[in-house]
Amino acid sequence: MNSEYDSSLLRTVHLVPLTAYDAAGQINGPVQAAHITSMYAAGMRVYLPAAGTSEFQSLSADEVVELVRITREASGPDAQIFAPVGLQVGHAVEIGQRSMEAGADGIMFMPFVHPYMSDAGARDYYLEVINAVEAPTLVYRKGPIPTDDLLLELADDPRVVGVKYAVNEMHGFRTTMLADQGRIEWLCGSAERFAPFYMLIGSPGYTTGAGNLAPHVTLAMHAALAAGEYDEALRLQEVLLPIEDYRARSGDSYNVSMLKHAMTLVGAEFGPPRAPQRQLTDAERAEIDELMAPILEIESQMQSELVSVGLTPS
Repeated sequence: MNSEYDSSLLRTVHLVPLTAYDAAGQINGPVQAAHITSMYAAGMRVYLPAAGTSEFQSLSADEVVELVRITREASGPDAQIFAPVGLQVGHAVEIGQRSMEAGADGIMFMPFVHPYMSDAGARDYYLEVINAVEAPTLVYRKGPIPTDDLLLELADDPRVVGVKYAVNEMHGFRTTMLADQGRIEWLCGSAERFAPFYMLIGSPGYTTGAGNLAPHVTLAMHAALAAGEYDEALRLQEVLLPIEDYRARSGDSYNVSMLKHAMTLVGAEFGPPRAPQRQLTDAERAEIDELMAPILEIESQMQSELVSVGLTPS
């Protein structure tokens, strides 16, 4: 197992918190903090603030660090917070170093947006940032680069503690994970739609965006999967699939905007996503309202049951 970091803490649901904006389009600190506090109370313990569903590419370095700081202060001492890094090397180093000072436990490399990529160039990029930040590191694979071969090479580095894998080619994932022989954690980066299949072949955790709306449902789904109770896990997955299927429309272009509108249904105004994210029509908002009603009812029921037995605060 790599480094002194206890990577078993990653064997759970990883929340990518939505980013709250005020009427002027700036980060709404009080709303953001209240949301993190509620997610922590629900049982979320791993956070990826400012990452993909949090609109990483539309955030400044200052905003990323501010979101990390808010997440640290509004969660709890056992929360694991990984700050997203990417884009230019200097930008990645700055965010990584400042985020660690703001309370992050580590960094996560976001997928490359650069053209003309190769493993050789990616290796140089990763190592330059890792050497500058010196923190527990996750690598996010969502495309052809980094290849599985490079991921296995990076696993030799004691600072690399895990991979967020979102290519969704199960045989390749399984083969690579077995070749690693337990040095690092291999995590599903494709949320609830794919989590059961990843966990069946050995992934101990997965990321979630739907958890912003239904944290108790997705945490129960993870618990069922971890216990090998697949019928129950798939029942809970079915509850969440309408969210995931809607987000996946038109090349995943509803990923952020669907969730941000749905937050209004739980009384939180996060504002619309920044351009170039898709904006919703009135008809789409009404459609989301309808599909969310039964999901939020189930979430509320699960929360009430946990409160009644003293397993979660009211």
